Amino acid sequence: MNTLARLQRHAARICCRDDQRRGSIVVLTALVLVVVLAFVAFTVDVGFILVTKAELENAVDAGALAASQDLAAGLRSGTTATTEATARQSAQTLASLHQTGDRESIYVDPSSGVRFGQARWDSTTKTWTKTWGVAPYNMVEVTANRGASPGSTADDGPLNLFFAPVIGHKTAALQVKSTAVVPVGVGVRRPPRGGNGGGGGGGGGDNDRIDVLPIAVDEITWDNLIAGVGTAQDDWTATDDGVVTRSPDGVREINIYPTGSGNLPPGNRGTVDLGSASNSTADLKRQITDGLSDSDLAYFPNSEIRFDNGPLMLNGDTGLSAGIESSLKSIIGQPRLIPIFRSVSGNGNNAQYQIIKFVGVRLLEVKLTGSPAQKRVIAQPCAFSSSAVIRGNGAITADSFFATPMMIR
Repeated sequence: MNTLARLQRHAARICCRDDQRRGSIVVLTALVLVVVLAFVAFTVDVGFILVTKAELENAVDAGALAASQDLAAGLRSGTTATTEATARQSAQTLASLHQTGDRESIYVDPSSGVRFGQARWDSTTKTWTKTWGVAPYNMVEVTANRGASPGSTADDGPLNLFFAPVIGHKTAALQVKSTAVVPVGVGVRRPPRGGNGGGGGGGGGDNDRIDVLPIAVDEITWDNLIAGVGTAQDDWTATDDGVVTRSPDGVREINIYPTGSGNLPPGNRGTVDLGSASNSTADLKRQITDGLSDSDLAYFPNSEIRFDNGPLMLNGDTGLSAGIESSLKSIIGQPRLIPIFRSVSGNGNNAQYQIIKFVGVRLLEVKLTGSPAQKRVIAQPCAFSSSAVIRGNGAITADSFFATPMMIR
């Protein structure tokens, strides 16, 4: 009997210990679940913040690139108030097409959320030097806020979180900035295959094209045109999409056909050899319509034509042949770069041109037949931006040409 009682008491103690263990496991499980749920909640909110920030970045990137396209279009004569206003509106419009977190559309204030300045590439340090508020502008910064600037009209309000309120954090504040530039050009080269798109802001062409006309224009005539002095007229209008009409548009034109004057004796202007020194008419026509080829560029160091190391001496041929008339007519209204020469020596196909820079032009009218007084190649300055352009660290001038707009954020 005593033995039976002892066995019963032992069994009771075992059952009690099992109940205690089960109770302890329940408590421990509850504590682990609380920690796990806290981590899940933390992960959800952090993920939501990161996704929202990425959406904001996409929006301001799009806005900055859109605004930089507008800047490129106005850079030939300095950014005007109209160009600036257009760029601000483009930044706002493109940003608003994106959603962010709990909002269907992102708001960027076109005034306080967009600012302009100048950016110059330092090829030595491989960095950008930024100067805000200095015109003509080639740089734009777009800012989007979620609660980072309370009371501002450029603020979409803080981001509402899901689980963080249980620890006293109901919202998160975010601010994202994006900067795009239209880099000043110092020359041309073959752009990377499949790289950035074609010309922006009224320039360029196809990604793989290097649109440089093999026709040289003298520095004096060009500088007078840009300065608004001399006898240049304003008889034509050319739109960014290449439509040319006979009406003034506020941009004066010049006739680049060779004519004699006190500063420009007969036979000075003409074609230059952008490649082989024995370029034929067929080569000139190909370069006019299709741009420079890899074989053309192979005649230059590193297959680049650039002016940041001084002028270039190019062989040429004075005068313009009627054989290239049809090719010139085929590109009327399209942006092209054209060489500007400071001096020329020699005659005919022995001419040597000192080329100091490229500038952007559009041809408006071409006539290379008839009497010398009837022949003309009418051109006007235009903005030129292309992925074939080599970015440099030169100052922005009224006739600068530019590389494709790019992000530098």
